[in-house]
Amino acid sequence: FGNITTIGLLLTLIIIFSFQGDVILNNPLHIVLIAIPLIIQTFLIFFIAYLAGKAIKLPHEIAAPASMIGASNFFELAVAVAISLFGTQSPAALATIVGVLTEVPVMLILVKIANNTRHWFPAERGTENEKQYIFDNVSNQ
Repeated sequence: FGNITTIGLLLTLIIIFSFQGDVILNNPLHIVLIAIPLIIQTFLIFFIAYLAGKAIKLPHEIAAPASMIGASNFFELAVAVAISLFGTQSPAALATIVGVLTEVPVMLILVKIANNTRHWFPAERGTENEKQYIFDNVSNQ
């Protein structure tokens, strides 16, 4: 479903931009005022989770994805809910679109940060068999 969901999201964005293009162009300050808190929140949650992972000595392979998942706002779902409940011309739909547009570059920056700070974390221990055994037993409970 990867390509279908991407195409669906892009079509949704195009439809919303076609309805709200004037609002976006005539009120860029509104867009900035929506984007700034979203960006701050995403960075803040990422660093709280990432540094907590470092504090409890998680391996980078666990701490980085956990921090990314925690920082993600799942705007794709928010767009669908906003359009379903309030329509394509609603301020809620506009806010979620701004969220989608800001989240992608912010998450790419956070991936870069996580990759560049890999050395902060202990090296992962255990053989592949041990890791698979742990994964199988944890995921079955």
